[in-house]
Amino acid sequence: MNTLETNNHLVVFRNKKIRRTLHNNEWYFSIIDVVGALSESSNSRRYWTDLKRQLVEKEYFSELYEKIVQLKMEAPDGKMRETDCANTETVFRVIQSIPSPKAEPFKRWLAKVGYERVQEIEDPELASKRARAIYKAKGYPDNWIEKRMRSIAIRDELTEEWQQRGIHEQKEYAILTAEISKAAFGLTPAEYKKHKNLKRENLRDHMTDLELIFSMLGEASTTEIARNKDSQGFDENLNAAQEGGNIAGNARRELESKTGRPVVSKQNYLRLEKQANKKLKGKNNDKK
Repeated sequence: MNTLETNNHLVVFRNKKIRRTLHNNEWYFSIIDVVGALSESSNSRRYWTDLKRQLVEKEYFSELYEKIVQLKMEAPDGKMRETDCANTETVFRVIQSIPSPKAEPFKRWLAKVGYERVQEIEDPELASKRARAIYKAKGYPDNWIEKRMRSIAIRDELTEEWQQRGIHEQKEYAILTAEISKAAFGLTPAEYKKHKNLKRENLRDHMTDLELIFSMLGEASTTEIARNKDSQGFDENLNAAQEGGNIAGNARRELESKTGRPVVSKQNYLRLEKQANKKLKGKNNDKK
């Protein structure tokens, strides 16, 4: 559907460039560009003005103005000018109100995603099957996929445990997760992503088998400790996270002492994928 160009912060969609920029650690898109790509209007700015009014007055999207922010983006004349921008969720809501054939593929896709989500709520195994299929389509090996799916289940079990023990703020989840990672690997998730040269990609999708195993050990240990100690509130769960992470960290260091090789790796799926593509390209050139 689209091609991301992370270097120049543009999204090429249907041969039209839609400007985007990071705001509060989230992608925000130029709404005028989206409207221009999907509507049949010759004046996308005027079209957006009318559509914005319709969304508020006729479709009762009362939070619209709260969800739109003015961000500076490069205009056609090369100057940085403020324009209406919104995150992915709000942009999708806007697309739903554009009565144009060009917008229909998006609407059908949104309906399909919504239907699949309802199915997954009724049968949680479907979510697991779809996740497996996505990883398989991306080229991940089956043995890695099994570990990744198990790591997701262990993570879900831990976050549910935290929720029952008084952890509700997203910031608290992030701090506890960072403590486990730092104790297990000597790196916070942010430092780990930098080590692997990742930006907004999911860190665990770029872990090696051993990294996933020790990540699971740290989180499973934290869950077990929190249960056995009946940890309540942030401070007690912070102690449990540090102790759980240390169990994984000690096991990692013991393995490293036996093998002489570090567990923490700079390898990531993106790099491995590029290497595989180069090899494939080389083989194809040899055949010519």
